Amino acid sequence: MNHMEKREVVTAFLRHDDRILLLKRSKQTATYQGYWSGVSGYLDGDAALMQARQEINEETGLADEDISLVCDGAPLEIPAPELDTCWVVYPFLFDITNPDLVTLDRENDELQWVRAEDIHGMATVPSLIKVLARCLERERGKRH
Repeated sequence: MNHMEKREVVTAFLRHDDRILLLKRSKQTATYQGYWSGVSGYLDGDAALMQARQEINEETGLADEDISLVCDGAPLEIPAPELDTCWVVYPFLFDITNPDLVTLDRENDELQWVRAEDIHGMATVPSLIKVLARCLERERGKRH
């Protein structure tokens, strides 16, 4: 029986004026080159929130004072049989005040600010909309 390797990753969504930042993965990334994603990276033994903040800093140039955590979502498993991997994704949602401060590193070629509902038609990494929904549901639950 084929057993997929579990790989833990963080995905952080940055939001400004009800738009979500999506990044187009470059050829410098190991997987899903040319696909849109949130800020993401492997979980390397750090606490997931600390790793998410580090990835945001590396991939967008934003410092801790430029972002504020809205919520995290419960981790979810996303099978990727084509890579013989099951991603365990720890999702986070942050608000930012100044989108002009975002500067991309070599991991991403482009950025786009989109409404959550517009993500459906985009070529994204697997289940990106489900990962974002996990955060948005958690945020709505916190308000009620």
